[in-house]
Amino acid sequence: MSVSKLAQNLRGSEIIKIAGEINELKRQGQNIANLTIGDFDSNIYPIPADLKDGIVDAYNHNQTNYPPADGMLNLRESVSAFLNSRMGLNYKANEILISGGSRPLIYSTFLALVDPGDKVVFPAPSWNNNHYSDLTSANAVIVETKPENNFMPTADEIAPHLKGATLLALCSPLNPTGTMFNKKDLEEICDLVIAENKKRAAGEKPLYLLYDQIYSQLTFGDFKHYDPVTLRPELRPYTVFVDGASKCFASTGVRVGWGFGPANIIDNMKAIVGHMGAWSPKAEQVAMAHFITDTAAVDTYLDDLKGKIRASLTTLHEGFQALKAEGFQVDSITPMGAIYLTLKIDYTGKTTPDGKVLKDSADINFYLIKEAKVALVPFSAFGTDDSVNWFRASVGASTLEDIEQLIPRVKAALSKLK
Repeated sequence: MSVSKLAQNLRGSEIIKIAGEINELKRQGQNIANLTIGDFDSNIYPIPADLKDGIVDAYNHNQTNYPPADGMLNLRESVSAFLNSRMGLNYKANEILISGGSRPLIYSTFLALVDPGDKVVFPAPSWNNNHYSDLTSANAVIVETKPENNFMPTADEIAPHLKGATLLALCSPLNPTGTMFNKKDLEEICDLVIAENKKRAAGEKPLYLLYDQIYSQLTFGDFKHYDPVTLRPELRPYTVFVDGASKCFASTGVRVGWGFGPANIIDNMKAIVGHMGAWSPKAEQVAMAHFITDTAAVDTYLDDLKGKIRASLTTLHEGFQALKAEGFQVDSITPMGAIYLTLKIDYTGKTTPDGKVLKDSADINFYLIKEAKVALVPFSAFGTDDSVNWFRASVGASTLEDIEQLIPRVKAALSKLK
């Protein structure tokens, strides 16, 4: 039976392929350190107790009917206050859209702004921009980034591609790397967008900026989160933010995301999200509206979560740096934010004990799954070539003890390669 060209051409998820391998080994009784999923084990990282109690209370009070298409007004007002107090961003309730997590917000931004054939520019590695470009029949322009700049795009790398583009999609802290824009680099990119829009004729579609900051509350040490509108207020009419509670409150299954930007764009996104039925559940919205206005509770939870995540990321980073010092062909980038560590495992061309040659990053990953009982995600799952031997390690579903125990297994597995 024939299906649509979109369905035929849509690429499957490499992460799902890896998950299939992990599940098969688990079925055989093996214990795998699963560093693939960008999620939290809720037994290790439960959602805030006050938030959970609020959700239960909302269900007990029968808050189970349809919410408004753009989200509960009291939640949008709470988000407005949250953005102002945490980041100094001033957006009114009518400039905020609530949805079931951040995915519908990203997709509806593409649908609201991008016509088939429009140019969409985004860096690699990055999360899902290639798939959203496919879904909207956009002309995807992928900007390759470099490890020496922590895989964050620079103005020089982006500049050649902005002429005629409709959308520039950026993310910081970045999934999959956990790295972030510094102020200077983001300012330079903002200036490019401003300059490009000044060149456009009246009535011509402007260059818009999609800024995914879902991990903005999860930053470590001296690393600071920056956003385009704070740095360059004149970008406000052209910038759509993607944000929410999924990551900063370990509440991925609670499904409360918020996007914000110019009211005319948000209105169109509201209609799209409404037709998709991709709104956040009403009880969760009611509870979130109360929780995020409790500054003390939010601060207490974030301090605890960030401390634990940072400890796991640092332990993994230091473990790989110790392997590097011993002469292993590995590396890692200092953790900055999110729940991810960027790892280099440069063993293409090496031969396994059973005589198989590791041809690419996928081969390296599956070797580590079987031999070291450790599962990562190659950057090829995020738009890079499969010859790039860098990987995402996500620590949200592992304990600190899990992280400590996997380093010797990786060492033993790599020692067997010839």
